[in-house]
Amino acid sequence: MSNVDIFVGEMIGTAILILFGAGVNAAVTLRFSKARASGWIVIAFGWGIGVLAGAYTAAPLSGGHINPAVTLGLAVDTGVWDKVWIYLLGQIVGAMLGAVLAYLVYFAQFQANVRQTGTTEGTADEPVPTLGIFSTIPEIRNPVANLMTEILATVALVLPILALVGDDRVVQGVGIGPIPGEAAGIYGSGISILLVALLVVGIGLSLGGPTGYAINPARDLGPRIVHQFLPIPNKGTSDWGYSYIPVVGPAVGGILGALIYNAAF
Repeated sequence: MSNVDIFVGEMIGTAILILFGAGVNAAVTLRFSKARASGWIVIAFGWGIGVLAGAYTAAPLSGGHINPAVTLGLAVDTGVWDKVWIYLLGQIVGAMLGAVLAYLVYFAQFQANVRQTGTTEGTADEPVPTLGIFSTIPEIRNPVANLMTEILATVALVLPILALVGDDRVVQGVGIGPIPGEAAGIYGSGISILLVALLVVGIGLSLGGPTGYAINPARDLGPRIVHQFLPIPNKGTSDWGYSYIPVVGPAVGGILGALIYNAAF
């Protein structure tokens, strides 16, 4: 598996993840969206399907990590670190690309994020801040609690992934049967990818309430960078003061999940 394969696979897979994830956030948040106000369950399943689509797509090229926390967890578990930087680079670039694509899909809705004539202040027709479409925002801003939430939620992701994979670290193909391409990393079959996607849905439903469950440093940082520069009316702040928590928390959680797996299994 070449460095180019890893970079391209992770970039494309992470871009698909963010396209689906930021897309469902935009669908639920923005005015003039047919899915507006459809709720947290819709968001959780949208992100879960994004994991499914992104990991399936990336697996034949890179193994489909699409998450630096997963990459770090696997590196701790296997002791193989030489390709980690390529995975992380592909994931960050892919997350930024996915954020731009989601913006383009909802371009008209983003441009309509202005105060309409006759709009009453405080109503649902007011312009909305848009950072939450791209990145996470805590419901209660408490750095210690927010960091703990992200660490524990990411342990709840990485530990089951490693348990699901077991000792299989190099696998061929994905799906019910093999498909062309080499995949080294975490998925031995399409069923494994489906289970991980359902795991992400469960984490969103059960553990996502306090912080919005980044559980993926690239998923939060890449789109936050894009949000900083996108020309969105009334977009609000990019909240860089909080940005370290959804990066540090998942990174620590990924490493901790691997350490627990190695100690227990």
